[in-house]
Amino acid sequence: MVQVTRLNGSRLTINALLIELIEETPDTLLTLTTGKKMVIQESAEVLTARIVEYQRSIGLLAASVKGAVTEE
Repeated sequence: MVQVTRLNGSRLTINALLIELIEETPDTLLTLTTGKKMVIQESAEVLTARIVEYQRSIGLLAASVKGAVTEE
């Protein structure tokens, strides 16, 4: 889960695994796998860093890296 800020300043926590697309238009537009879209204050770079940190915290990133190494 990652925290984001809507343009009106309200904060919410979203499931990072449901993020399908991050666009900068110039505001950051998230598209979720459910089809829902939301505009947030954070840049794509900041949000991507938060997603990577979340994936590390749940062991998802380490599992994908380990799997890539063992496949060679």
